[in-house]
Amino acid sequence: MAVTGAAQRFLGGKMQISRASGTSVRRARRRTGTGSTTGGGAARTARAALVAATCLAATALGTGVASAGSGPAPAPGGAPEGAAGSESGNPASARAQASGVCEDAHQIGSTAYIYRNGETIASVKQFYSPGCDENYGYAWVWKSFLDQDLRFDLTVGVWSYDREYLVGAHRAFDTHEQEFWGNPADTVAECTAAEGALSLAGEEGPYSARSSKRC
Repeated sequence: MAVTGAAQRFLGGKMQISRASGTSVRRARRRTGTGSTTGGGAARTARAALVAATCLAATALGTGVASAGSGPAPAPGGAPEGAAGSESGNPASARAQASGVCEDAHQIGSTAYIYRNGETIASVKQFYSPGCDENYGYAWVWKSFLDQDLRFDLTVGVWSYDREYLVGAHRAFDTHEQEFWGNPADTVAECTAAEGALSLAGEEGPYSARSSKRC
């Protein structure tokens, strides 16, 4: 059975992935032709073509490169509540709010881990707020390391691959805290990653990690 002109034009439409102005949110745009079909068989054929093209569009979007200002928000109730910090990152915590983190921020990209002599001592994540259109670096020092009663310096922020330096950096010196948020970073239109570095007196160089790159 022949595919109608409208269905052919739909299948021939181009997929575009672009960054929306001011929000850096990716959108898929389709161009479809106009026209009409006659007969039940032709209508069924056009509907089948529409379903196939929609599936192809979803596949193309799923394999695209994610931007620094994109990523699915967590399901309601999935984020920790109250003022307490957590390894997963709580934008409503007292420390997050003191750093200017917007409460709708959620993690984007993968978590990175800081190691010291084979031991995991901290995790590093990048967060994005769609409401404030900002990125944040986040570091959480593991209890097993804190239990060693060592004091350290820690820096966390958003690494900009476009500018080649740390944006929104927060630096803590001679600390024994666990939760660290970077300052707001205006980097959603850039390629970014969260970066954290922990230094100990008397040990060579910082121990550092960088989360996955978002462009």
